Amino acid sequence: MLFSLLSSLLLAGAGASPAINSLAAQAGSAAPAAAPEPARPALREWTVMVYMNGKSNIEPFALADLNRFETVGSTDKVAIVAEIGRSKGLDNDTAADGDWAGVRRYYVTQDADAEHIASPLLADLGNPDMGDWRQAAAFLKWARAEYPAKKYLFIIWDHGWGWLDPVKPGKAARGDKSISHDFVTGNYIGTREMGDIFREAGRVDMYVSMACFMQMAEVAYEIKDGAAVIVGAEEVIQLPSLNWEGFFSALAADPAAGAEAAGTYMVDTFREMYSRPEMQELLREGGYGTQLSAIRGAKLRPLAAKIKAWARLAMAAGDKPALARAKADVVRFEIGDASTDPEKKIAFYGDLHNFVELAARHADKSLPGAAAAIAAGESLNKFISSELVIRNAAVGKDRTGKDFSAVKGVAINIPGRPGTLIEYYPTYSKLSFAKDSGWENFMKYLDGIENR
Repeated sequence: MLFSLLSSLLLAGAGASPAINSLAAQAGSAAPAAAPEPARPALREWTVMVYMNGKSNIEPFALADLNRFETVGSTDKVAIVAEIGRSKGLDNDTAADGDWAGVRRYYVTQDADAEHIASPLLADLGNPDMGDWRQAAAFLKWARAEYPAKKYLFIIWDHGWGWLDPVKPGKAARGDKSISHDFVTGNYIGTREMGDIFREAGRVDMYVSMACFMQMAEVAYEIKDGAAVIVGAEEVIQLPSLNWEGFFSALAADPAAGAEAAGTYMVDTFREMYSRPEMQELLREGGYGTQLSAIRGAKLRPLAAKIKAWARLAMAAGDKPALARAKADVVRFEIGDASTDPEKKIAFYGDLHNFVELAARHADKSLPGAAAAIAAGESLNKFISSELVIRNAAVGKDRTGKDFSAVKGVAINIPGRPGTLIEYYPTYSKLSFAKDSGWENFMKYLDGIENR
């Protein structure tokens, strides 16, 4: 979801966009009463479980995406179930689909009505905290028990902040909180808590963050043991979201697909959608590139080891001018905006592969240790491209003119110029990735190097 929407609501209060106003104007009919679902087979190929936290300023888009799921719906081979929350009184509140509030579970069925949700209502849960990881785990356990399958896909749908925990006025530090922001309770699911979901509810074949900035090494590392395939975006995900129609159609046509094939379908359909002329125009007008990747959870431990080896050798080589150029030129992601970060050099999320490649490109090869650092960087980048990343789609250019063809599938925290884009708690050292990769020490080293 757009970072500016979440930032403005947390820190100032968000205004409605034309797209939101259009959706909000469409007040739907009363929500459907609970209805019996079609008879289900004993064991499907896939069960898709979507945890849709619309208890925020993006409620209309949660409802719209659930409606988009209905263009394909469940089949005898693929079950789609959703737990969706919405609320009253927040910015961009909409009266669509009966203007109910709280949290509901739906069994998604095919329906041609693009304006209203017609899927059977399975349960009205009241108003639980969707920012509590235990609620997400409870949904996951329930779905697995009720809709057993050979393979499971779990999606968290909401705003995302990458690894960090934004500070809210008057709130005490609670640890690193990065996704599924419940604006009613003020709670959200933390980076480390994402791993707790899978420890409680069991491993899945594929996990998707339908949220901004979540395809970071720091985030993926926390869930590496919970999912074989991890799908997410390094950059802002535009409010048109993912290509649900294309993905669910592909999965329905090939239900025997394994996790890596399903991840490839999600990335390829995303690329197709954002390659359409109208979507290209949306990106140009907004000054955004966009990206989505599927990576292998089992490759994250060796990734951390390779990062640690490269960072150690880069510091030993001491080529600060090369690292300064890499800091200045790396593709960074839109934590701020044109008013707060005009050159996009304060933003501290950047593409890992691009940063390592730039450090090698600008290296002084005459320095002792330069050859070893360059070789380690080449090994790291080859690993990212050939072993970690299953599929990567990167489209367009950002507002500074940087081409997203340089964005290769996984982001990392890269210190930028001094400046404050968002207040956040300094919890990086608590992350498992920080402990295993040594990246926190390297970040401190980079902090002392000018980002020109």
